[in-house]
Amino acid sequence: MKKTLQVLNLLEQQGVISKYAIGGAMGATFYVEPFTTFDLDVFVVLPSADNAPLLTLTPVYQFLAARGYLPEKECVVIEGVPVQFLPAYNPLLEEALEQATDVMYDDVPTRVLTADHLAAIAVQTGRSKDRARISMFLDSGALNRQRLEDILARHGLTERWLQWTSR
Repeated sequence: MKKTLQVLNLLEQQGVISKYAIGGAMGATFYVEPFTTFDLDVFVVLPSADNAPLLTLTPVYQFLAARGYLPEKECVVIEGVPVQFLPAYNPLLEEALEQATDVMYDDVPTRVLTADHLAAIAVQTGRSKDRARISMFLDSGALNRQRLEDILARHGLTERWLQWTSR
């Protein structure tokens, strides 16, 4: 994982991506008990390209391929770790990336989405595994309920949250 994060930092340093943060199941493990996941979800902000109405991960894939890191299904395997790159495609993800937490992982700087944003993204995504992750967050005490409620309200997710958490 350490070498994988070093490559992600290189992507940012070289301007291939503007910013990244770890999310998904791996991001959740920074706050709750670890659980099985097969990949590292990395949310990214891509540099804006003039005259390019669509976001493309092609520069990321080209940069990595030139260094021997090749795609495998929806991921790129970087130092043995399958990494899925997910552009920040909506206001919640953009906010989550902007407010990500700086952490050290094995002496390598990286960023992780906050527990509150991870929970809100899980609510927005709406899969059964996301619902299970919400339970883990609630049981762990990792959430700042006021902050989470503010995030949910700003992004129109309060009703779904209440449906998921009313017991």
